[in-house]
Amino acid sequence: MNLAIRGIEANLGPHHADTFHNDLHKDLKADFILANPPFNMSDWGGERLKEDVRWKYGVPPVGNANFAWVEHMIHHLAPGGVTGFVLANGSMSSNQSGEGEIRKAIVEADVVDCMIALPGQLFYGTAIPACLWFLARNKSNAKFRDRRGQTLFIDARKLGYLVDRTHRELSDDEIGRIAKTYHAWRGEKTAGKYADVPGFCKSAATDEIADHGFVLTPGRYVGAEQVEDDDEPFEEKMVRLTAKLDEQFAEATRLESVIRRNLKGICLRSQPATSK
Repeated sequence: MNLAIRGIEANLGPHHADTFHNDLHKDLKADFILANPPFNMSDWGGERLKEDVRWKYGVPPVGNANFAWVEHMIHHLAPGGVTGFVLANGSMSSNQSGEGEIRKAIVEADVVDCMIALPGQLFYGTAIPACLWFLARNKSNAKFRDRRGQTLFIDARKLGYLVDRTHRELSDDEIGRIAKTYHAWRGEKTAGKYADVPGFCKSAATDEIADHGFVLTPGRYVGAEQVEDDDEPFEEKMVRLTAKLDEQFAEATRLESVIRRNLKGICLRSQPATSK
């Protein structure tokens, strides 16, 4: 249905099937995979797939299909293939039921190309924040620069704007900034030169990821955003801010007095009249 409403034709197989238990494309090796699998799927029948050939990096836990999806997609990548998919934030840091060991094996295999942390409220069905994984079978691909031993982290949690009380969207400029950062880091000639931006993006070596316990949360790597120095001496700034705070305290006291008078007037007007 998702493909049909967008007018995209695709070979989904001759009949409905369970991706994990009846893979209709067992021999498929794709150059590109784009996916939005269900988050934290608990009832996926993992107990019946303990010896599956797709679990090269470890057997996914039976109570959560997140890493089953990850390994399924890696298995179906061509030697130079790339996959990008959305997952729940927990996939970047969870150590439950062996997920941390699977993530470690994937990092050590050097297939994690880029991790992007997204802001919350992007989806209509759930307000939870999610993340984007980009995996590449061959980071030394001749089309781009040699990225072996490196992973790009982008923290986009502060981006986006609320279109209503419960839904946030990323602007075209923000999406362009994220995409251009990744393209520049990969070494695409038309994307410009890449540079780390504190608080937004960081290119980290595998050794650094190991130092962080193979957690892939971008906030661990990008650091704090740089604040521009206004060149105002500290002593002068303290005097100015203290004076402003005193003004705000005085205004708060005045407003409190006004509110109390108004409330007293309301109470007097609301008292019932007494008959003589």
